[in-house]
Amino acid sequence: DYWMPVDWYNGGMEHVTRHLIYSRFWHKFLYDIGAVPCKEPYAKRTAQGLILGPDGVKMSKSRGNVIDPNEVVDVFGADVLRTYVLFMGDYEQAAPWSENSVKGCKRFVDRIWNLQEILVDGDEFSKELSSSFHKTIKKVSNDIETLKYNTAIAALMTLTNEIYAKGSINKAELKTFITLLNPFAPHVTEEINEALGYGMLANGEWPTYDEAKCVDNEIEIVVQINGKIRAKMMIATDIEAADAIALAKADEKIAEEIAGKTIVKELYVKGKLVNI
Repeated sequence: DYWMPVDWYNGGMEHVTRHLIYSRFWHKFLYDIGAVPCKEPYAKRTAQGLILGPDGVKMSKSRGNVIDPNEVVDVFGADVLRTYVLFMGDYEQAAPWSENSVKGCKRFVDRIWNLQEILVDGDEFSKELSSSFHKTIKKVSNDIETLKYNTAIAALMTLTNEIYAKGSINKAELKTFITLLNPFAPHVTEEINEALGYGMLANGEWPTYDEAKCVDNEIEIVVQINGKIRAKMMIATDIEAADAIALAKADEKIAEEIAGKTIVKELYVKGKLVNI
């Protein structure tokens, strides 16, 4: 009564037609004789895709395309292996092993470790990175729940680039970043966290985000002349139509295009385009 049904059954695709069928069959039998309290054994089922060999074929000793994870750990470390396996593609799809991509994840983990070299004081997100952090918290949180680990890691890589472009990261930002990365790379993130003087990340709280700060203040739109794109520009998301059109007409390229011509119609499609 306490344990059933299982919240989540996760296994390989080959188990769908073997173990899953038989385990469900036995459970149905046990339910019919009153031995278990629920009709179905599993509330949710997923299956992870196979990791193929570098040649794109299922790994087997006879083909000689097997990758030994222990050897990868010896060379690159466990965090790189974990991060790469979750980053290599859709969780439920097969994907081939790539040595170059493993090295790419090694560079990513090294960059995270080196964030300590540009660390500054600060107990809240900086103005420059605040929106990006709130967006990343939302993205990673939602992606983990839906098994989209590859896009969660990609979001953290993008945020890393923004941090290095800024040239510094404060303590509040670093603590949040390593917390988000911890499920994928627990060892390096716990080491950084210890250096910061905090307790274990695994025992801490998950970051929260402000939905209002996940909305862009500016967006890029195109400017068209007679339906053909002639320029692109950044505008405020809440700009009025008349102001958007005025900004478009003030653009140097657009001003040249419409000089001496009669404007028949002006149109602003919110968040997308101005057409003259």
